[in-house]
Amino acid sequence: MNRLVIRAPNWLGDAVMALPAMGALRAAYPGAHLAIAAVRSIAPIFEQETSASQDSLLTLPDGAGEPAGASEVVALAAGGFDAVVLLPNSFRSAWSARRAGIPERWGYASGARRLLLTRAVSRPRGRVHQSIYYLELVRGLGLSAGDPWPRMSVRAATLTRADALLAAHNVTPEARIVGFAPGAAYGHAKRWPPRLVAETMVRLSREASAVCVMLGAAGDRDSGREIESSLPPDVRVVNLIGRTDLGLLAGVLTRCAAFVSNDSGAMHLAAALGVQVVAIFGPTDERVTSPLGGPARGGGLATPDVLTHRVFCRPCMLRDCPIDHRCMKGITAGEVVEKVMARLGASAGADRGRDEVLT
Repeated sequence: MNRLVIRAPNWLGDAVMALPAMGALRAAYPGAHLAIAAVRSIAPIFEQETSASQDSLLTLPDGAGEPAGASEVVALAAGGFDAVVLLPNSFRSAWSARRAGIPERWGYASGARRLLLTRAVSRPRGRVHQSIYYLELVRGLGLSAGDPWPRMSVRAATLTRADALLAAHNVTPEARIVGFAPGAAYGHAKRWPPRLVAETMVRLSREASAVCVMLGAAGDRDSGREIESSLPPDVRVVNLIGRTDLGLLAGVLTRCAAFVSNDSGAMHLAAALGVQVVAIFGPTDERVTSPLGGPARGGGLATPDVLTHRVFCRPCMLRDCPIDHRCMKGITAGEVVEKVMARLGASAGADRGRDEVLT
């Protein structure tokens, strides 16, 4: 084994949860040239320090509208790889590896793609966390797998860029920053109602002197505007939604004392960076995609808080709620404030947990 390539998952959260498996493969083949092949939208996370410790990064086109991943085939074929580990379960990823002429193709057996693999591993039975799911593939290949904690840190140049962006919005290095990711790529049902996000920001700003910073992709801008329109004049929120690339997002997250997020890629990224995370889950299953604890910045463990509201219909996994979104509306601003205040090492006061109505 001289040259090994790992085909990364295509979604940010999945790619972060796959980091422990990538680290295990790195440990299993310390003398091999290890490459990570990732689509353009998530490749920048591998430009930071991760447990994958790859020797090279192969950026793949997202491939929208092209037949059968032709660009991916060309990119993989140029690498001269001896083997590929396929973390995505798609037929297309296996077909591209086969067409690229990679002799050894390892991955989970699923449907017809089993015939394209030289080593096909049976998928785990039952419900397992996604990070464990990727590690079980490593074990199925007969290799040792370590702990399931994704680990990341940003490079000094990335932090410099992040500090410059925050300074441009009058956020000083001494500020106590609480980050918020109010959007979610999967669908509207995963989003905590904007009025509750705004209420949380008001309380944290007034009670903890926190600087609230909103982060997200360009598609989350409407959520950000709705939140801003609900804020009273004395509460200032820094809106960076759609203003960061993936590397810059990681840099700003590193500067956060706490981070409040729906089930999203940013949530997993923050947890991997050792940020104290308060995660809000509605239609999706926290047993499978919750952020994992791990080493925190400054020592100790960062054990995320995962908030849910028990209703008969969750987890439904639907993109849009067909009824009244009760799984998300049932999580109160008071609950979130309490968790964040604990993360900040402060008390929420005698009225902690009480819901306040914005005026």
